[in-house]
Amino acid sequence: MPFVSARVRMLAGAGVALAGVVWLGQGLGLIPGSFMTGDPFWAGAGAVAVVVGGALAWSGRHRPSGSVDK
Repeated sequence: MPFVSARVRMLAGAGVALAGVVWLGQGLGLIPGSFMTGDPFWAGAGAVAVVVGGALAWSGRHRPSGSVDK
């Protein structure tokens, strides 16, 4: 996604990953008080969101000036 700035990808990725951690915690029953608590669907959705958010944030990392991809 070259048309989206690196900072936007980092922030969006961090937000998605953070939401994924919450969903994962609720799905595993670690965070009580929600309809999602103890539901394995939300544990799976949270794990996927953590991976997708991490990949999005990783794609927004800054590379040192002058670095060349080989």
